[in-house]
Parts: sequence; structure tokens; C-alpha cells
Amino acid sequence: MINYEDFQKLDLRVAKVLEVERVKGSEKLLKLKLDDGEATLPAGRQVVAGIGKVYAPEDLIGKEIIIIVNLEPRSLMGIESNGMVLAGHGENGEAIILQPEREVPPGSKIS
Repeated sequence: MINYEDFQKLDLRVAKVLEVERVKGSEKLLKLKLDDGEATLPAGRQVVAGIGKVYAPEDLIGKEIIIIVNLEPRSLMGIESNGMVLAGHGENGEAIILQPEREVPPGSKIS
């Protein structure tokens, strides 16, 4: 169990999906470019997520999602990921991306 102070260390934010492409050599990984209200645009924040079996790249463009922005960078199949997409799991174990119910400005903090 974590305490409240540890939970507060997580920087959860709304991000808007700008670009998505499949990672070569992987059925499951997608590389996303995101507007998180902070990263320099047009490049945006780059995040690699294991959601490619459930989501087609074109279906994610323009969607608002929830990400963790203050994770240490990690390399997945040679591509640097600077955050994590939050998702739940459906009945069949498929990833279901968490999204705001209404439109929220990119970079809005989740508390």
C-alpha cells in the first residue's frame, strides 16, 4: 500500500493524441505523439504503449487520454517512451484507454 504523499508524486495529466504509428516488429506496440500542455509542439511528448492489438492508429487521433508524465524514460524496442498511457482491462483482458468524460484542455492535471 502507498501513502498519500507517494500518490501525490504521480503527475497524471490529460493529453491529446496528435500522431500514432505502429512500432515495426511488434503487433502490440504503438508510438504516440501527444500534446500534454507541456512538451514542445509540434513534436509533442512521445509515449510507446502496448495497445496496438485493440486500437488502430487512426482511431486514436484527436482523442484525449490520461497519461503519467513523470516516469523515467524507458526504451521499448529501441524507441524512447516518456510516459505511460493509463488503461483498464475489459472482460477479455483487452486494454481500454482511460478518457475524460468531457473535453478537457491538454495538460490538465488529474487529482
